Amino acid sequence: MFHHKHPYGPFIPDGARKLIVGTLPPPRFTQGLLREGDVDFCYGSRDGQLWPILDRIFHLNLDYALTEEAIHQRKNFLEKHHIGICDIVESAWRNKIDASDLGMHSVQIRNVIEYIRDIPTVEMLLFTGGNSKNGPEYFFRRHLKDHALRLEMVSKEVPRIHRFEVEGRQITTVSLLAPSGSANRAVGSLPLYKTLKKENPKMTTIDFRVFQYERFFKD
Repeated sequence: MFHHKHPYGPFIPDGARKLIVGTLPPPRFTQGLLREGDVDFCYGSRDGQLWPILDRIFHLNLDYALTEEAIHQRKNFLEKHHIGICDIVESAWRNKIDASDLGMHSVQIRNVIEYIRDIPTVEMLLFTGGNSKNGPEYFFRRHLKDHALRLEMVSKEVPRIHRFEVEGRQITTVSLLAPSGSANRAVGSLPLYKTLKKENPKMTTIDFRVFQYERFFKD
């Protein structure tokens, strides 16, 4: 059995208005077995799509390498745009060493609500996935119940938007398409993607994520 512990604590700059909320990076980040093209920071897997998507939206010209400069670039971006990262899973056990959310059990979650209470500027949570089992929204809903809170639907359209209230503050949540290759099939089945693909046959599933993410990451 493998104890999959999150290798990074929350990164929340002063004045953060938005928090990216995911689950866990691939096990090799916990094991310290990073590969060429990885970045030793949140969402740093060379196979992940979050940073390439943000790179395109904000024209960042990021490095994708195991260097301090690559880490520094990402931290600078987050600080400049008042975005934090606070994945909800602290650790989990796995029978098989892989990156599947479904493979996690005995999950320990972080107290994201406490972070929100401590940071009065936070107004939006950006989930890197939806409410499927062991996804970030799924765990966050469980987390809200522990605090006698609940999500209220704002929009059922993809990406689904909800809101909840903490000490008189309205916080919006957005369930973005997961920035991983495993979600490409789900992207391909979306009516809007099919429509846009018909209009522009060159559109890819990453193009569609850029289209979706830009609305919420840009002020």
